[in-house]
Amino acid sequence: MNKKTIYDIPVNGKKVYVRVDYNVPHDEQGNILDDRRIRSTLPTINYLLEHGAAVILASHMGRPKGQIKPDLSLKPVAARLSELLGREVKFAPSCVGEETRQMKKALKPGEVLLLENLRFEKGEERNDEDFARELAEGCDVAVNDAFGSSHRSHASIVGVGHILPMVSGLLMKKEIDFLGGVIDHPVRPFAAIIGGAKISDKIHVIANLMEKADVILIGGGMANTFVAAEGYDMGKSLQDRDRFDLANELRERAKKLGSHIMLPVDFMAGDSFSEKAKTRVLTAEEFGDPWMALDIGPRTIELYVETLKKMKTVVWNGPMGVFEMKPFAKGTYAIANAVANLDATTVIGGGESAAVVDQMGIGDKFSHVSTGGGASLEMLEGMILPGVAILADKEEAR
Repeated sequence: MNKKTIYDIPVNGKKVYVRVDYNVPHDEQGNILDDRRIRSTLPTINYLLEHGAAVILASHMGRPKGQIKPDLSLKPVAARLSELLGREVKFAPSCVGEETRQMKKALKPGEVLLLENLRFEKGEERNDEDFARELAEGCDVAVNDAFGSSHRSHASIVGVGHILPMVSGLLMKKEIDFLGGVIDHPVRPFAAIIGGAKISDKIHVIANLMEKADVILIGGGMANTFVAAEGYDMGKSLQDRDRFDLANELRERAKKLGSHIMLPVDFMAGDSFSEKAKTRVLTAEEFGDPWMALDIGPRTIELYVETLKKMKTVVWNGPMGVFEMKPFAKGTYAIANAVANLDATTVIGGGESAAVVDQMGIGDKFSHVSTGGGASLEMLEGMILPGVAILADKEEAR
């Protein structure tokens, strides 16, 4: 990674603005249901505190669209972070304004202040320059540790990065090293597992990875489109019917690049989109009304697992089926377990795949589980995220 990190700058006695992503699930009482995103920023915060910095944290939560919504306050996050750090985290009742300005001014080295939800202010999503200046005021340097928000050109990241020198936090460094590094310099053989509902959502991911991966395993609803494009009637299965030409084109292009796109050879089908549906294992030739493919089938699971055993690098983004319904979760869980047990570099590209391995309690068996959904998807597409582009380059260090 050629971007500067917190390791490359002096922070002793400095007031350090840190953009984090604390957009965590919570209930109506404000109780946090999953604190993984909070825990993942602890290495950055602890490093700064241990090196004599005063830390000012900024985050958004939800989509309040510039309005104050008490149920989207970050106050419960401040309480949880206090427990995790073992020290008081002060809480500013607004992210800007006179009271917040004074709280920043009074903050001493070794202390932490969390600002209220950035999106309570309209200037955040508009990347308003005056709002960015208020956020940066009183701070000496800025850190971006909010990978999950770095695909957005918002004031708290891009705006502040134009005002203060901005460097990467340790979570951001890890995300870039794994998602960027693994794809650009994989140990081979390299497999990409791509699932999810629609081919249109992942077309750029597939197009980018076929230039780098030895094999791409396709699952989820998008597999139906690939199979139907070969001339099969997939019954009532979800399909992008206007993407059949694109599916065939992607397979042809992959072949020319020496990357093999693997498709399911059988499916777990249901007669309705329901947990109580009648189920049947069907091959592509056997579909017809009322059947719809809702998971990969047992032969496909076996084939994919055998293929994965030979791999030294695996990137996975998207489930193999409708894993939220028990009868159609087997494929996703089988792939998760297979990848978790590989002697390889294994990266989960955020989103639903990350939720699955967390739910299964096997997240720590992977080399890296990304904290970003949309951001990780854009990195897998080969895009440069605005929140990464704004970071200072190491070559600029003097």
